[in-house]
Amino acid sequence: MAVYQLTEDLIFPHPGLGNGDGLLAIGGDLSIDRLLLAYANGIFPWYDESSPIMWWSPNPRMILFPNKFKISKSLLQTVRNKGFKVSFDKNFDEVIKNCAELPRPGQSGTWITPEMQKAYIELHNEGFAHSVETWHDDRLVGGLYGISIGRVFFGESMFFTERDASKVAFYYLVERLKTWDFEVIDAQQDTLHMRRMGAELVKLDAFLELLKKSIQHPTIGGKWS
Repeated sequence: MAVYQLTEDLIFPHPGLGNGDGLLAIGGDLSIDRLLLAYANGIFPWYDESSPIMWWSPNPRMILFPNKFKISKSLLQTVRNKGFKVSFDKNFDEVIKNCAELPRPGQSGTWITPEMQKAYIELHNEGFAHSVETWHDDRLVGGLYGISIGRVFFGESMFFTERDASKVAFYYLVERLKTWDFEVIDAQQDTLHMRRMGAELVKLDAFLELLKKSIQHPTIGGKWS
């Protein structure tokens, strides 16, 4: 299938038209309006500094229903006994910076480019992007960030400098989303890490139908602190 070249118009091809890897389009920009349109249609940017902006919509899609979240006994013990403190939207800028800069096993470089960081910080300032921070002795030791539209949370990235710190952040995120009756967490791509926490693969058509219904609910904007 063809990979589409975007123009200045705020239009995306149907997300089901991506190639076998899920690459749908290139080009465009990272404006707030384009990013919100993309996520509302099951599309997200993912690229590095040597590439143009690339837009993806994988098929199948990895998602997690909050009520199917699997918490291991060891993680539950960590949540209860390790002395971590957790906050929401306290330091989004540092969370995305750490996600971009900390090395990851088997990866060189980062897809969270300076351009991406700037765009998502703007989304955060507009109340659509949110972070969860894990603290130990007043030090930021883990966290995650993502986008919220309607009753969908689109997970983007997480980091940790102490064992299980990002998992603790995810645990508290899921608990918050369950309280607010969120319907799904979009994990985007298939990873063993997410599978272990209860995420599952669904066909893109099924995900898009779920997304269409879920984003009709009012978005909980502003800071989640």
